[in-house]
Amino acid sequence: MPDERLHACAYHVLRYNPNLVRDEWVNIGILVHDPKSKRARARLIEEPVEFGRVRKLHANADLDFLRALASDFQTQLDERKKEWDEYFQHLNETLSNALQLSPQRGVLTEDMDAELDRLYRDHVALPRYRRAAAETPSTRAAIRTRINQVFRRAGIYRPMQKGVPVEEFTYPGDSLRLDYSYRSNGTRGFVHALTISGDVTQAKVLAFTAESIRGKLAKTTFTAVAEMRPVPGNRQHQFVARLLEDQKIELVPVSELEGFANRLKPTIH
Repeated sequence: MPDERLHACAYHVLRYNPNLVRDEWVNIGILVHDPKSKRARARLIEEPVEFGRVRKLHANADLDFLRALASDFQTQLDERKKEWDEYFQHLNETLSNALQLSPQRGVLTEDMDAELDRLYRDHVALPRYRRAAAETPSTRAAIRTRINQVFRRAGIYRPMQKGVPVEEFTYPGDSLRLDYSYRSNGTRGFVHALTISGDVTQAKVLAFTAESIRGKLAKTTFTAVAEMRPVPGNRQHQFVARLLEDQKIELVPVSELEGFANRLKPTIH
């Protein structure tokens, strides 16, 4: 007897092929659709190391074009409520020559968001030649994957909104999407992954965004999940810590994520 918790989803792999003559494409994203709930989600490359891999394979790759894709895709998926076949036929017709969708495939899953993570890891993410469960995540994508795991275990993943567009709070055309949002006792909460050892622009953008959102919402709280606690004496770490503190953004290292999720659980709805 089939597991009644499982339901059918369909997915495509998004491929980038800037040289049609050579026909050498690289996988850059996953698009998943759940016909039962009428939901569709996309996840595309976003880390510098992922764009670096594309540049190694295609020296003339248009990285600015690729960076803009993620928000554009999710916006379309949020706005369009057409049937899967019709929508992706339209998508195939309107994609640039450099972008291709793989043939549609089906998968049985209990959780579409978890399946999106798995498909991305299997088809798009950089290969991992060794696996260490306790290894500290060092990229935004890896931190977000850890957050997904912890939030699912705590039972707070499903009620959260994912990929929250911020342009209604900042300026039209702002492509940033905060990773998670929730409501707790009349307060709108936001959680976002960032690295304190990598590009400090992540923290600057989050600080600006938090300030803009607070200007339009009465009660808010912000949490940044990072790979570690700031190291004393590390000038970059201390800069990020001070920046987040000034904007009243709580900094939670992944090592303390379980405690944060359990603290949040009784209040989230």
